[in-house]
Amino acid sequence: MTATASTLKTYGPLQFPDRAGLTLWQFARAQRLGLIPTPDAVGDRWSAAAFDAAVARFDAIRQAVGTMPDVGATRAEEHLAERFNMTVYPGTAAELARRGHLPVVGDHQGHPLYCGLTLDKFTDRRKVQRASAAGQLHMRDAAAQALGIRSSDFDHLIRSGLLTHADTARSGWNKHDVVLLYRQADLDRLARSRSIDWAAVHATPKGHRSPLAALPTRKPAGR
Repeated sequence: MTATASTLKTYGPLQFPDRAGLTLWQFARAQRLGLIPTPDAVGDRWSAAAFDAAVARFDAIRQAVGTMPDVGATRAEEHLAERFNMTVYPGTAAELARRGHLPVVGDHQGHPLYCGLTLDKFTDRRKVQRASAAGQLHMRDAAAQALGIRSSDFDHLIRSGLLTHADTARSGWNKHDVVLLYRQADLDRLARSRSIDWAAVHATPKGHRSPLAALPTRKPAGR
């Protein structure tokens, strides 16, 4: 839609972007960036003068807000995979945010929304590669396999608090079931730990007591 000069005396939060030729996400981002002023008329509305001033800067506003809305993790990771023509694992967006490279600007149904403007301008392939490697998420069995340990060994790591899940997902079989996901960087950190005799753990055959069984159980928080 093309921006047009004012035909109303005042504009509400839906009329302003509609008449200005901006989508709701573009309008919200323009406000966040200070490109659209705060309402200056009665009832949290904008005056015709404020509207016309914004329309006069329409091209600059469109360029400044970018072409990508704020998105969830899956869409962010798909965008990065397409942009850099590389494999981007689930967990990469959260890892980029954890490292300060991708701002979280809101949430949708309890899930973070990542800044589309940052994604639109992201150029550092190495940052994505590192975040993908460190942030890759594994389900329980895959996490145990990554550590080269038995399922019972993995249970002891959880029980002791040496390893906790980094994220959750809904089961593909039953949407009411929550699947715990473990971060590759946490697994790598644990694998480097000198407080665990990994050689003994790996050498313990199936059916024998795990050396990790001696780990103290983590006390619940608040106790």
